[in-house]
Order: sequence, then C-alpha cells, then structure tokens
Amino acid sequence: MAQSERITGPHIPAQGVDPVLARMRAVAARLPPQDGVAVFNRIYLSVTEAMDHAIDQGARGGFGDRPAAVALGVRFAERYLTAVDAAACGVRPPACWRPLFQFRSHPQVRPLQFALAGINAHIGHDLALAVVDSCHTLSCEPAALEDEFDRVGDLLVSLEERVREELMPGPDLLQVADPLTHLLGSWSLERARDGAWAAARAVWALRDLPSLQAEFAQRLDASVGLVGRMLLTPLPAFPG
Repeated sequence: MAQSERITGPHIPAQGVDPVLARMRAVAARLPPQDGVAVFNRIYLSVTEAMDHAIDQGARGGFGDRPAAVALGVRFAERYLTAVDAAACGVRPPACWRPLFQFRSHPQVRPLQFALAGINAHIGHDLALAVVDSCHTLSCEPAALEDEFDRVGDLLVSLEERVREELMPGPDLLQVADPLTHLLGSWSLERARDGAWAAARAVWALRDLPSLQAEFAQRLDASVGLVGRMLLTPLPAFPG
C-alpha cells in the first residue's frame, strides 16, 4: 500500500454513512443509466442503503458495534468513490478499477458483467484495505472488526443473488448466453470475500514492513484487476 493511501483520519462522521450515500447519489445523477459505472453504482448504492438501515437498527440489524460498522462502511465506500473521482479528473484509478472504467461504454459488455466487475474490484481489493483503514481509524486489530466484516459480506452475498436475478438474460436467451454463463460461473463472491479477509490480515501484519506491505497491496490490486478484465470480456450481441 502506498504511504499516501494509508488512512489515519479524519474521525468517523457522526452522521454515519450518509455522506458517502450522498456522493453515490450524485454519481447516479450525473451518469447515463447504461454507463457501466452507473450500473455498478446503482447496485452499490442499494447495498449501502441497506447497510445504513441495518446500522440504525443496531444489534437487531446485525451491527452491534456502531462505530466499527460506520468506520468500515465509510472507509469501504471511500475507496470506490476515490476511484470515481480519479477517473473523472483524468487520473488513472487503481488497477482493480481500470477495466470497468475502460470498458464502461463497450456495446458488447452486458450490464451483469459491469455489475460483477465492480463487485469484484470492491470486494477483492477495496474491502481488504478498508479493514486496514478502519483499524488505523479505530486503533484496533482486524479481529475486532470481524463481526462487522461478516455482516457486510452477508449483505453483499444477498446483493449478488439479486444482481443475477435482475440482470441475467432470460431463459429464451440461455443458449446464446452460454459464454456469459460460463464466464460468470468462474467467479464467486464467497471466495472473493474469504480472500479479502485473508488479505486484510496479511496487509495489517505487514504494517511494520512498509516496503513489503506496499508490494503485497500492489500485487493484490493488479491480480483483482486481471480478474475484472476477464469478467468484462466482450461477448457476441444477442440476436434480435
């Protein structure tokens, strides 16, 4: 992780995740619906709204530690929003996000591919580093955030199921959608979530070895970006 990426402040906002929700809604307002980033943003906005509601419910919503939940939710969202801001300013975003920004207007990439490529970048890379960011913010070890990490993961798993239901082609297109079915069947949110937790612990363990920490985070970024590029493989247009 580059030194500039390490978050040591500011303090957790008293208004919870509202500030990042407002930024996501602003992204949605300025992008055309068919834009690949807009497709992912709609999905992520819905899960962040669900997280906000669950945090407000406290233990009933699965988040017993509000400061930890808010810290993780905000630091998680900030990494995606920083990538959006970088691309808007003509600055290259992290490698994990580059495929989505590069292919966001490609006519042969399906909305489902855009959604899962964004989820891949955000889970595989951002979630791991958001745990580390939150540990710096809260002065705690990753183990203290494990319950909140698992709850966020549960929300994301339910989201993936809904994404597939809403964006997967209908039964009448299954034959021509075989390449898409094969492509998406090779990726699993559950495995990505498990990998993110392992990566977070590894990055945290390397905090006193900054050069090794930076190398590990860079390679994580690149490998997640490679998976994203494969998820965005252009496919033949559906007939009709």
